[in-house]
Amino acid sequence: MYIKGNKDMKNKNYILVGIGELLWDIFPTGKKFGGAPANFAYHAQQLGEQSFVVSALGEDDLGEELLAELEKLHLNLTYISILPDRPTGTVNVHLDKKGVPEFIIERDVAWDYIPYTNELFHLAQITDAVCFGSLAQRSEVSHKTIRTFLKATPEKCLRVFDINLRQNFYSLEIIEDSLLMANCLKLNDAEFKIISDMFGLHGDENEILKRLLKDYDLQIIALTKGEKGSKLVTVDQISEINASATNVVDTVGAGDAFTAALVLGLLKNQPLDKIHKNAERIASYVCSQEGATPEIPFEIKQLFIK
Repeated sequence: MYIKGNKDMKNKNYILVGIGELLWDIFPTGKKFGGAPANFAYHAQQLGEQSFVVSALGEDDLGEELLAELEKLHLNLTYISILPDRPTGTVNVHLDKKGVPEFIIERDVAWDYIPYTNELFHLAQITDAVCFGSLAQRSEVSHKTIRTFLKATPEKCLRVFDINLRQNFYSLEIIEDSLLMANCLKLNDAEFKIISDMFGLHGDENEILKRLLKDYDLQIIALTKGEKGSKLVTVDQISEINASATNVVDTVGAGDAFTAALVLGLLKNQPLDKIHKNAERIASYVCSQEGATPEIPFEIKQLFIK
């Protein structure tokens, strides 16, 4: 599909893209669609914006089921490639007593081979914000597609590197290359420790975040810390919020919802503390529900749509 005009088609809505892995999360209670970029796109759509998933599925039963699930959620399927020679991705999810997931991710699956097309080039040119991570860059094909897409986005596009470290599917080269292409960074406390060690960064939390912000010319860094709350850091501001008291079912997808809310707040030039409060609220709600993509209640949606 060729999208002609940025403003005309959007009807004052933003165009947000999640590019990378698309898969089934296999929980003990059954399977739910997942993948951080797809979760991001879904939550952005729930909050009133036009969103697209860029990924690939296998031409198999799991792929057909996943497409049907995405259709139920009214997600746009235009940029999801179907590959006849690759299986649809799956991830076995094991939850600890606090609902924190451990992932066992299958290798050599469809989303490792996301093709770059002329249609993707046209989409990139009108994208207001794109979310990408390290996981889908574990393969050369998808790594090249993601890099090419990012390079084709407008200068003002928010390029959010949701670092998303999983198993051993990352490297210093991939992380540094992604930071150089991004202008926003999202990571959790476990990833913060890994990155600090990998880059040999020392000092307190704020000093390290400020160093990353400066070294990679980032607009903002979002650090989520589970029950310890979260932090947003810009060149001249730091916003900290404690986690809400929540009956945690599982934390899958909470970070992706946080990222979607963060991006919308930034695009709308809202005050940092307001952006942070809204992002924390939606993430807290997702933690209270099973799976990554629960229906967001109207009272939370209206914080964004109005």
